[in-house]
Amino acid sequence: MKQNNEKQKRVRLPLFGIPRLLPFAKPYKKTFVWIIIIQILCGLSDTARPVLQKYALDHFVKAGTVDGIGIYAVLYALLICFTALITYISVRICLATEMRMDRDMRNQAFAHLQELSFDYYNQNSVGYIHARVMSDTGRIGELFTWQLFDGVYFLLYIVGAAVVMLSIDVALTGYVFLVVPIIAVFFAMFQGRLFDLHHQIREINSKITGNFNEGITGAKTIKSLAIEEKMDADFMAETTNMKHKVLQSARTYGAFSMVTNLASSCALALVLWKGGILAADQVGTFSLFMSYAQDLMEPVRWLVEVLALLVQAQVNIGRFTDLLTMKPTVTDTADVIAKYGDAFDPKKENWEPIKGDIEFDHVDFRYPDAAEDEYVLKDFNLKIPFGTNLAIVGETGAGKSTLASLVCRFYEPTAGRLLIDGRDARDRSQLWLHSALGYVLQSPHLFSGTIRQNLVYGRPDATEEEI
Repeated sequence: MKQNNEKQKRVRLPLFGIPRLLPFAKPYKKTFVWIIIIQILCGLSDTARPVLQKYALDHFVKAGTVDGIGIYAVLYALLICFTALITYISVRICLATEMRMDRDMRNQAFAHLQELSFDYYNQNSVGYIHARVMSDTGRIGELFTWQLFDGVYFLLYIVGAAVVMLSIDVALTGYVFLVVPIIAVFFAMFQGRLFDLHHQIREINSKITGNFNEGITGAKTIKSLAIEEKMDADFMAETTNMKHKVLQSARTYGAFSMVTNLASSCALALVLWKGGILAADQVGTFSLFMSYAQDLMEPVRWLVEVLALLVQAQVNIGRFTDLLTMKPTVTDTADVIAKYGDAFDPKKENWEPIKGDIEFDHVDFRYPDAAEDEYVLKDFNLKIPFGTNLAIVGETGAGKSTLASLVCRFYEPTAGRLLIDGRDARDRSQLWLHSALGYVLQSPHLFSGTIRQNLVYGRPDATEEEI
């Protein structure tokens, strides 16, 4: 199985890697502004509910009167309906934004994969690439929409609740917020362990996806070599390893959650103890504090979850953005692109016809991931005139496929030149060369779709007679 050449990278990103995603968020900045406004309204409406409850207890229950309760009921019902409406709007907008960001990230990743050179696919398994384009982007989209905007809501709710509580009793407010520094301390203790475990889980997940893919695409080879038992054992070993790492991560996260839940319960108990004296003559105020204290436990639980998600997500963000910054090793110069275009914007009117003379001129070649002295070709010279039928024979590893790959410019010579019709192949575009080549694979590959669609992949303008 191919080894993933970046699997050893375990770099913690500043601000959990969120700044790397800003280019994908920029097209939706107006949408984000609207969602933030909606979340502000949600936070304000939820902050107002305990205040209205305090009013009801002080003016209706304690006073023993129902004067004005009709107007109060209408206002309270309007507040509930308003909250439900803006929550519905927020969910719809967040879901649409998540799907659009996922689409943009996957489209850009797929387009970039088309530009990468052949060596990238030799060094990274299909499962590894698939996980980055599909799984990583899904996790990133979910984090950047739902969790981000939940954070805006909870932050505003906490600020609003703090303002109201501080205006009534500073000491009780301090008891409610006692949990915050405790969470910060324990998060600093646990985040390193969570990051390492999640990085290992993502690596193993890529291996499992790759093994599964190779088990299907290589089914003929597996059966011909009668190695089904070995493949099954290897796959079970990876899934068992995955199970152990996930359980370790769950135990670590569980310990973190236990500590924060215990701290939250202690803060609530302090409010009950110290605020109990208010219940006798300030039942509304006591109810308000208890409502805020209980409701603030939800932001605390969210904070615990999102901190763990951020630790995990920076692995996904790092892997995905590293893919987008990966540079192809075979490129055309700016002058060549200006004249001949590239794969996505060809300038076929400038393409010269190809006669077909091929020459290897003092070519040295070693693969990008090979040792510096591990050359496949050394000072290799060969002329193949137009119209010549040439068969190259040799033992496995002698360099037969390497010659074909160099002619196709899947790789560039380490030294020397490849001449096409007497000119260095790098003086013209890759697409100019590829469009004039026929490459027959040892194992034919059929794309999804009909046989007819496969036949016209190379020539979309082929006539029915030619097909």
